Amino acid sequence: MTTALTLSGSIRAGSENRKLQQIVGRKLAQAGVTVTEISLADFDMPLFNEDLEPDNVPEAAARLAGLFRNHDIVFIASPEYNGGLTPLTVNTVAWLSRQKPSPFRHAVFGIGGISSGKYGTIWGLSHLRESLTKIGALVVPTLLGIGPAAEAFDAEGNFSEPAIVRKVDTIVEELTHFSRGAGK
Repeated sequence: MTTALTLSGSIRAGSENRKLQQIVGRKLAQAGVTVTEISLADFDMPLFNEDLEPDNVPEAAARLAGLFRNHDIVFIASPEYNGGLTPLTVNTVAWLSRQKPSPFRHAVFGIGGISSGKYGTIWGLSHLRESLTKIGALVVPTLLGIGPAAEAFDAEGNFSEPAIVRKVDTIVEELTHFSRGAGK
């Protein structure tokens, strides 16, 4: 059975990116994937600093790295701050990149985000794709950038535009059909 891990680079109450995480998780489950949904609030890690290594690596980094290694798919929903990534996303990737064996070389990764701007996190997601690729992650082609957030959802919490639904369906299809191959 294929497994997926979903997380959000925002732990803010009412986060649109948490909603995106949940929607993608539901779509993956509908595609037959077993989904583990987590909150980064449950993985407390100090600001990355090499002086903390090797004796003071947070237990949460090792635990989260294990989750990445044990899932076939990882979906990260992250907002965009000032055209870049959230500090939470950057810190998480930094700590995980130091874990051995690499937690980025097993799963297929999907990235998306919702922001208040009309470009819908595309700049931040481009940074995230570049960072993940440099540390060995296989990131599917679709960048799921959605914006502006105020117009993204209808009254029932579903996406308001058919184009957004199609894009979500596309990334789910990519995540369930791309593979690292037999030599994972």
